[in-house]
Amino acid sequence: MSTANIVAALLALCAALASAIGDVIRQRSAQEVTDQQVGHLGLFWLSLRDPRWWGGGAAAVGNYALQAAALAMGSVMLVTGLQVTALLFALPIYAWLTRRRVSNWEWMWAILLAGALAVVVIVGDPTEGKQHAPASTWIIVSTVLASVLVGCVLAARLYRGRPAAAVLLAVVAGTSLAVFALLTKVLVELAKAEGFGAVLRAPVLVPWLAATLAGMIFQQSAFRAGALTASMPTMIVAKPLVASVLGVLLLNETIQAGGPEDVTVIIGVVLIIVATAALARGEAATIVAEAGADLAGPVASPTSS
Repeated sequence: MSTANIVAALLALCAALASAIGDVIRQRSAQEVTDQQVGHLGLFWLSLRDPRWWGGGAAAVGNYALQAAALAMGSVMLVTGLQVTALLFALPIYAWLTRRRVSNWEWMWAILLAGALAVVVIVGDPTEGKQHAPASTWIIVSTVLASVLVGCVLAARLYRGRPAAAVLLAVVAGTSLAVFALLTKVLVELAKAEGFGAVLRAPVLVPWLAATLAGMIFQQSAFRAGALTASMPTMIVAKPLVASVLGVLLLNETIQAGGPEDVTVIIGVVLIIVATAALARGEAATIVAEAGADLAGPVASPTSS
């Protein structure tokens, strides 16, 4: 890996740590801020009155700032891929807040996650694209993406009160944050080339703001809809996967693998998804008991002690 990619990776890891702190705090806030049924905007408005949400929001701002710094030096695929480690950091943070021991089972999956992630980043060695896709491609991708997200929001209403709702809303939140990361990369490149004034005039500024707001609103709704077992892993996995696809389609980013390396990268991605889901599932019983998460039925945890 180049020196720029190494620095970008370190900044991305710091961003993931900030994200983990913010997510744990805001998940507890979302579960405890009210006992009444509220909509997405209503929940967000109530959250704005909760000091805990602001504490989590401050950590999220740190996450976004560190992501922007990382994106100035590395590709969208590299930076968002390392965001998967947010769940790795969330384990001990949540254990510390609740005075709960992290079991050997959880550490096993955590080590597997970290190892699989390192393999994907080192073997794949994602690199930045040299030019952006034409405007027509941006329009087509944006239309398809918006249609899928609207469908997820509508489907979440049909599954209200069930874990599927949290998963669907987490897909919306994770995808919105992936778009945020992609457009942040575009704005950072523009600022480096033409100065900050060009950023304020850029056509992507409004979509960037919209993606940021949508990410915050639906992230809180996903946290409210179910335990971390349904929301956080979905968001964490959706973000790098969607961002990687968008990076290839819109920014012409590439993965420097071929032949046997392709198989290694694919296996690594599968292990990341499996380990992420397993780690989050281990948190379910504790979160349900202490944060009052609304699940359809009891959750069995292999990590109870």
